[in-house]
Formats: sequence, C-alpha cells, structure tokens
Amino acid sequence: MPGVIRAVIAHGAHDLRVETVAAQPLSDHDVEIGTVVGGICGSDLHYYYRGGVGDFTIKEPLVLGHEIAGVVRRTGGSVTSVAAGHRVVIDPAVPCGICAQCRRGRRNLCTDVRFLGSAARIPHAQGGFRDRLVVHAGQCVPVPDELSLEHAVFAEPLAVAVHAVGRAGPILNRDVLITGAGPIGLLTLLVALRAGAATVTVTDICAAPLTAARRLGAAATINVSGQAEVPDADIAIDASGAPAGLDSCLASVRPGGRVVLVGLLPTGSVPVAGNRAVTREIELVGSFRFTWEDFRAAVAMLSSGLGVAPLLTGRFPLAETTRAFEVAGDRERALKVQLLFSEADDARGAVR
Repeated sequence: MPGVIRAVIAHGAHDLRVETVAAQPLSDHDVEIGTVVGGICGSDLHYYYRGGVGDFTIKEPLVLGHEIAGVVRRTGGSVTSVAAGHRVVIDPAVPCGICAQCRRGRRNLCTDVRFLGSAARIPHAQGGFRDRLVVHAGQCVPVPDELSLEHAVFAEPLAVAVHAVGRAGPILNRDVLITGAGPIGLLTLLVALRAGAATVTVTDICAAPLTAARRLGAAATINVSGQAEVPDADIAIDASGAPAGLDSCLASVRPGGRVVLVGLLPTGSVPVAGNRAVTREIELVGSFRFTWEDFRAAVAMLSSGLGVAPLLTGRFPLAETTRAFEVAGDRERALKVQLLFSEADDARGAVR
C-alpha cells in the first residue's frame, strides 16, 4: 500500500510484532533511507526480554532499532550532503545543541537528546527497524565503496567502543582488562589493540564469546563462571554491565589505574568496593554512548578493514524477527545478529 511500511514494534516484554505503519513525512533537511540491514543491539534485547532498559520502560508501542544502514531513496530540497542511491549508515543520536552539555562540547551527554529506538523520553523516540526511515541529513554518514553495509552497520556499537577506549586515557603499551565478551566488549578489544595496548585480557562467564575473543587477538581469555584468577591490569573496562564485572575490574586494576564503566548496571543501587578505589587511588569513570567524532572514526576504522566479520553470527529476514531476537539472546549461539529489510533484495551487492 502507498505510504505504508513494515516496522518492528515492541509493545512490552516478549511482545514483539512486525506491523504496518505510515511512512514518515520528508522535511526540507531530511533524507529517506531504504533500510537494508539493522543490527540487533543489547538494548533492543532488553526491550524484548524485559520491556525496558535500565530505568526506561516501554510506555507506548516502540519501533526498535538504532544500528541502521541503507540506501538513500530521496532527499529534502535543502540537502546537498547525500543524494539518491548513496549508501549510508545512520548516526542514531540527535543532540539538542543548546543544553549546557551540548554547549560544553559533550553532546553525548545532551539532556534532551533524541536517540532512535529509545523509551528514555515520552513520546518515545521511534527507531529504525522499518522498511523506510526518515532522518535528518546530518545523521547520514556515507559508506565508501570498499565497505559492505553488513559491516558498516557495526559503526554504532563500534563508536561506543571507540568512546570507551578514549575514556580510558593513554593506552599505548598498557595492559588492559575487559570484563564482558559481548559485542561491545569484543569491539572494545579490537579498538584497544588498534590503540597499541600491550596485552588485552577478556573475561566472561560463557565459553563461545571467549573463543571469539581469542580469534580477535586477546592475549588471554578467562571464564570466570567458577573460581578464576584475573591478572593485574593498568586499565580495566567493564563491558559486562554486571556488578561482578565491576568488582573484578576494581580488584584487578593496579594502583593508580583507571576503571571505565561502559556496560549499564542493573537499575538502582549497586554495591561498590569503594575502599579499593580510595586506598589505591583508582580512577573510576563512566562512558556513555559516543560523540559525532567517535561515530565517524568508527566508520573510518571499518573502511580500513577492522576485522569485525567474526562477530556477525546471524542474518534473518524481517519475517523471522522473533526468531532473530531469540537467537540474538542466546550468548552461546550468537554475538551480533542482523535483520534484513525490503531494500536488501534491491541492494544485495551493497550488502555483501
């Protein structure tokens, strides 16, 4: 039907539907993207399994998805940065530009940001898991010819890793510990190695992602589901989002070291071994999402051949969305799972 498209909509925990919605209007500074591929993120899985992420719960039907790549279909009259037929990956964040954090140059901390597929605000910021997506032209980052869309769509989670490593400070010739071998942890491993880390140790409670970490270049991997000794490190990055992961970082980082929290911890208060931070002068810093520069640095890394292929463990058509989410939620079977949209048939060469 003209003006009607399919979208992946979460209505609550375990209530995920592919439904038809009205196509979005196109304004003067907007671009309409024919979605080719979308990556299922950890936050998408939280919305599916729990009905929320951190303190944000679904209050109204929410179109999921913020890892999006596709082909420009048409542009508004004032758009000159991209044109119909261009392959692009979408930066999902639209900071307000006027709040105190934006004025300080910390746009990732914007207090009024719109982020695709997020229940953090009411009305919710609807996401990109839809056949056609309209975004501001400034969110579209061109994908070079040498980069496939299935790899380009890693730009968003890779930007999270780029920002986390940036928050870690000087990393050249340092020993790094990463707790949590999900996609963010593994991408952080790749970025840390590219930044010149002397060694990177990765821990997790599942065997399969640790196997992937070894393939990606980890000096050591440790399954901490039982009793396990974790080596000392100069920098520790918690990508697990689990209190035990944070505790391991605080226990393992050397005096004067830095602990970076990139994984979202459970809602509410979490016990922290604060005396370790005091007596050893450990710096504890947060890392939230990414900046405009981080996202474009991630696209550049992917274009230069950063080896993300081992992380891609499943691709499903939109008709198998629920199955894709179930597979993506099984950490022994999957790392990064992608959805293929209607434009994939018309842009198959662009995907692979």
